[in-house]
Amino acid sequence: MLALEKPVILLGAGGHARVLLSTLLQRGARVVGFADPGAAPAELLGVPRLGGDESVVAHDSGEVLLVNGVGSVGDVTNRLRVYEYFRTRGYAFASVIHPSAIIAPEGELKDGAQIMAGAILQTGCVVEENCIINTGARVDHDCIIRQHAHLAPGVVLSGAVEVGRRAHIGTGAVVIQGVRIGEDAVVGAGAVVLEDVPSAATVVGVPARPLTIKA
Repeated sequence: MLALEKPVILLGAGGHARVLLSTLLQRGARVVGFADPGAAPAELLGVPRLGGDESVVAHDSGEVLLVNGVGSVGDVTNRLRVYEYFRTRGYAFASVIHPSAIIAPEGELKDGAQIMAGAILQTGCVVEENCIINTGARVDHDCIIRQHAHLAPGVVLSGAVEVGRRAHIGTGAVVIQGVRIGEDAVVGAGAVVLEDVPSAATVVGVPARPLTIKA
């Protein structure tokens, strides 16, 4: 996990980026500015817009850390693209941990992990690169959250759950102990997952079942 010992550039200007920026400021990080290629405001929370991607690469990769402020609401494509674009150019991503988050000292956070306000991670948990553990999520013992996954606000994982790469677990969903959520899977908001979810599947409901689209 990379701490905030260097100046930081935030990527993005949407809602998730603003929440991260608020957290960074609370942690006393030195935020140089934010970068967004779209029609972003001139500043966020008093922090200036630097420009688009070109404004980031104007800074030496060894002198700054990046924070990925691109959200992922059921689709991680844009967030993953931004992460890989700058990683291939030698930039490192800082982890962001809200002061109110509770993380067991035996847990492991990889680079770019984002642990938001009120989240709880118990002993033995592993959060891999570029994951979001969002507001108030509760992750019990020995869970593994693979790269680029997103636990939305209020998600509850019981012990020894594995969440696959790029998976999205929607707001307020509950996953019982020992379940595996496959890569690129989506668990709908409020679902209760009692059994493994295959890769690329979408499940919804109580108990969670595969989503069927009516013709």
